[in-house]
Amino acid sequence: MKFISTEKLEKSQVKIKFVIEAKTFNAEVTKQFAKQAKNITLPGFRKGKAPRSIIEKMYGKGVFYDDALNAILPDEYEVALKESGVDALGTRPAFDIDEISDEGEVTVLATLAVKPEIAIEGYKGIEAAKIAPEITDEMIDSEIDAVRQRNARTIDVTDRAAQDGDTATIDYSGSVDGVKFDGGTAEGHDLRLGSGSFIPGFEEQIIGKNIGDSFDVNVTFPTEYHAEELAGKEAVFAVTLHAIKETQLPVLDDEFAKDVSTFDTFAEYRADATKKIQERADTAAEQEFEGKLMDALIDKIDGDIPEDMIEMETDNFVRDFETRLRMQGMDFKMYMQFTGMDAEALRADMRPQAERQVKGRLALEKIADLENLAVDKDAVEAEYNKLAETYNMSVDEIKGMIPEADLEKDLRVKLAVALVKTEAVKGNE
Repeated sequence: MKFISTEKLEKSQVKIKFVIEAKTFNAEVTKQFAKQAKNITLPGFRKGKAPRSIIEKMYGKGVFYDDALNAILPDEYEVALKESGVDALGTRPAFDIDEISDEGEVTVLATLAVKPEIAIEGYKGIEAAKIAPEITDEMIDSEIDAVRQRNARTIDVTDRAAQDGDTATIDYSGSVDGVKFDGGTAEGHDLRLGSGSFIPGFEEQIIGKNIGDSFDVNVTFPTEYHAEELAGKEAVFAVTLHAIKETQLPVLDDEFAKDVSTFDTFAEYRADATKKIQERADTAAEQEFEGKLMDALIDKIDGDIPEDMIEMETDNFVRDFETRLRMQGMDFKMYMQFTGMDAEALRADMRPQAERQVKGRLALEKIADLENLAVDKDAVEAEYNKLAETYNMSVDEIKGMIPEADLEKDLRVKLAVALVKTEAVKGNE
């Protein structure tokens, strides 16, 4: 391969010109002939025995050219791209065969999208509000109560009627105008009274009933009920109450703290819960502040963003989404059926965030260049060690997955974020 030139085009595209040497091209043409000739039949020759010169005379000299180019062009292009020094986006280029000489030398033009050249000003001194999170006793109580609920125990009740908060085991059969409807019948169903999970008015009519009671529950379906044939209709449910269970919450004392944490006293446990809530709130506030700065940076960049960049980032968003679905035990097709959304609608939904991600990254990379931000080797090694610990892998495994150059780029972006935050004018809301 001989690299010839690079020409800048509009809209962040370049055209690379290179030559595939005759020796390389002719060898591949010969290889393609040997591969395909066995399937070619010409008058006067047995199948696969026609000479190459006869085949080329019959079908044209370039009969094997396309196959030969398809075979060698990708590797030749990669060599040319590396020699050009162009920062390609990774999308497939558009190839144009400019010339094939009589000797077999192939001149190729490859048009490809590249990282855009952007300008940015005013990234220092951005004004953005930063909310100082306030932690209340109600927030702490709610956090502890959630743990308390998870550690509650359920006991059978036999000596009283059902109360709000109990779990009632019931059979029910619903009908409208005396006719049963689909989905209105169940046996042995556990219903938490007061949960609001049934039609309004249903659960309240079980309160006060005793085990063994059979009774009617009269309700009216909401006018915007999901089943249109039932919306706004009056219904009667024949109900039998089989069992009542009461949820008993643990007492909030030192024993509770020992059961649910590593602390010996409830005071220590509550202090730790408060600390964790504060940390989460501080992280959320910091992320919100960074988001405001990022929005401001995006508004300040000037340059043509290739459509390919946004499409590639949207692809990444979709792949990440599919991975998260699989981790939750659901595949992409199942999700589409469940939500009624198609793949194109999902991409359209993710595209704005993908575009924001692309523009924000470009802005931060440009700032890193303008400020000559550098990452030392110790910082790179520290990040490799951090990633290895996070994913429970060896450092060598992480290094095999993430090239050092890519990790260094990410760290430079983090330095740019830190610079913008340091230089920002913070206000409080």
